Amino acid sequence: MPRYFIELSYKGTAYSGFQVQKNSITIQSEVEKALKIFFNQSYSLTGASRTDAGVHALQNFFHFDTDLLLNENKSTNESQTSKVPDLEEPGFVYNLNAILPHDIVIKRIFKVDKNANCRFDAVSREYKYFIYNNKNPFLEDRAFYFPYALDKNKLNEAAALILLTEDFSSFSKRNTQVNNFICEIMQSEWIHEKNTLVYNVKANRFLRGMVKGLVGTMLRVGTNKISLDEFKNIINKKDCSKADFSVKSHALFLMAVNYN
Repeated sequence: MPRYFIELSYKGTAYSGFQVQKNSITIQSEVEKALKIFFNQSYSLTGASRTDAGVHALQNFFHFDTDLLLNENKSTNESQTSKVPDLEEPGFVYNLNAILPHDIVIKRIFKVDKNANCRFDAVSREYKYFIYNNKNPFLEDRAFYFPYALDKNKLNEAAALILLTEDFSSFSKRNTQVNNFICEIMQSEWIHEKNTLVYNVKANRFLRGMVKGLVGTMLRVGTNKISLDEFKNIINKKDCSKADFSVKSHALFLMAVNYN
């Protein structure tokens, strides 16, 4: 049975996260609903990277299998013929986007090897968290307003400690279904982009609430509420009650999911 990847982006404000949940509207539930409306057939999608409620994505992926046959009229004089749909045709993407809400967009659908897995074949994910410290109505729905002085050098010293860390138990929210808290961090830095201060982090995987926990706790370092040694102790204690997860979700973006 052919397998397809769906590349999509979305604004997560109105959704209870990426993965389907009972009695909640999620990115997955909306895409599955659009597929059912268009193809008159139910599909269960597999997602590449779960994002929490309110988090946005410039790039994420689903995969699904289908052997669906579509009936097309080649002309008014010909009888209907059945064929396997070419889901890579622009028309399919256009029609699915017409069904989807305005804040979810499918970028492309493409056929992959039948054993390809959008979740387990991903080699890394990249997130950015955006902060601004001067009132700006054009940033308020996509960055975190933090009107306090920050020591960027200390922020980057804390970010460098994260590169040396493997166990992120301290930065994972409770009630998570994972076997371990080990992550390989490939990039961790604070940079300036236009009118924002941005935490840029890349890893093979992320835990539930991990980026928000890292950002919130590092902001305590950047405002001199805790020292670098105290930040290091929070990492080593492997206790999420010591970290700060209070930063807002709307400033967090999944930028990319990368494959070989």
